[in-house]
Amino acid sequence: MISARLAGPGDVQLWGPVRGLAAEIGTMREALAARPPDRIGIGTSPDEMRGLTEYFVRAPAEPVVPLTAAERSEVRGLVRFGEVRVPNPAFVTLLEWGEEHAVRVEALDPTEEHAAALFTDHIGYLELVRRTVRERRVARSPPAPATPDGYALAWDRSVAGGRGSRAYAAARDRHLVDELRRLAAPGGRVVAVVDRERFERVQALYAAPG
Repeated sequence: MISARLAGPGDVQLWGPVRGLAAEIGTMREALAARPPDRIGIGTSPDEMRGLTEYFVRAPAEPVVPLTAAERSEVRGLVRFGEVRVPNPAFVTLLEWGEEHAVRVEALDPTEEHAAALFTDHIGYLELVRRTVRERRVARSPPAPATPDGYALAWDRSVAGGRGSRAYAAARDRHLVDELRRLAAPGGRVVAVVDRERFERVQALYAAPG
């Protein structure tokens, strides 16, 4: 798991675990125990966070999670590096830890409705077609780098490398950074956790003035 203290307002530690990789859970719990945060922000929507809490943190049994063809392909490529869990075990672990220690956890991404509006603002018909073609291509032939970090970055480049997709990702990241600044404003230690491929973008945006 990559991590760094963010340059900018407040005491904010940014973590970037590889999405789905179960081995990241132990590292995260060790880091939480070594220096517990006052608040936690996670790079997902409020809607998804509610679902994770209801169905995976507080439920007596986990439901079956259906996967798209691209998600199945992503898991098949990642499993070379160890056990893979769905949904993102990093976010589930943080929500569990927050409940165990009475620490507030907040979603930093836009709501699903807001994210849908951003998607239509930045991704037109041609980009949507190209994105679908890229997803099918990478589903047939996932990237094969030597490390989990390399895999996460290569997967993101393969699927979301178009101009419109990059603009959409940047809009989501700007929203996340605005929410993270708000979360850090009262002071205390904040841990923010995003999927590995977003780490450098969020780090740069948070350090930028304004």
